[in-house]
Amino acid sequence: QVQLVESGGELVQAGGSLRLSCAASGRTFNIYRVAWFRQGPGKEREIVASISWSGGSTYYRDSVKGRFTIFRDNAKTMVYLQMNSLRSEDTAIYYCAAQVVQNTYDCWGQGTQVTVSS
Repeated sequence: QVQLVESGGELVQAGGSLRLSCAASGRTFNIYRVAWFRQGPGKEREIVASISWSGGSTYYRDSVKGRFTIFRDNAKTMVYLQMNSLRSEDTAIYYCAAQVVQNTYDCWGQGTQVTVSS
């Protein structure tokens, strides 16, 4: 059993920065990979970035490359998403998700709202 809790979402001006946090608890040793997803109102959910639990492998969707960074604090069961040069199109609810069983994101947090003013 794994539980995820996101935090850090808020209103920010375009061009600004924000750091989202994902706290994992429970049987975290079973986690294979963690990802940040986002979903705007009336839009489909999309993956933003992902990282292996070891921290050795990362993925970013093209639209955030060079702007966002996903990383782990190995001393804690925490995953972060550092977001720089934010744009209005980054506005969405951001979710933290974990691969625990096989190759599927089966554990999800409650989401945190990020709003970027244009």
